[in-house]
Amino acid sequence: MSIPSKVVIRRIGNSLGVLLPRGLIGLWGVGVGDSLEVSDEGIQPPSKKNQQLVLDDLKLMISMEVVSRFSVDKIRRKSKDNLKRWKASGTWGSAYDEWNSILASGDAELLIKTMVGRDDKSNRLRQSMPYVGLLPKDVVEGLREKIPS
Repeated sequence: MSIPSKVVIRRIGNSLGVLLPRGLIGLWGVGVGDSLEVSDEGIQPPSKKNQQLVLDDLKLMISMEVVSRFSVDKIRRKSKDNLKRWKASGTWGSAYDEWNSILASGDAELLIKTMVGRDDKSNRLRQSMPYVGLLPKDVVEGLREKIPS
């Protein structure tokens, strides 16, 4: 399908606008209610955010929400329970050893810093966060909807 390289400016109510060809809309993967980026260089679809970065943002938001809602003791108990269960079921990774050490240290500041830190280590450990299950599913879904993809 050939997509025209020019579109005509038309009057739409009291404004001016352009109609984009259906093929271009499909190619860009956009639809009603979506936004386009407009600059002096042209009109283009919004740049897609790297999906790993989207996941990193979500896990940070989840961690921040957990810290804001629960005491360190509650977070520590849930995390230890999850780690114990995962180890018994054979689901284990090196990140869980690191979490185990943080939890066993009893250092509340280290735990919180690791949960909400923006450094590479905190981000890596959040990929295997042991405090899952503290937040209700609807809260997690609400946080997911706040992350632009």
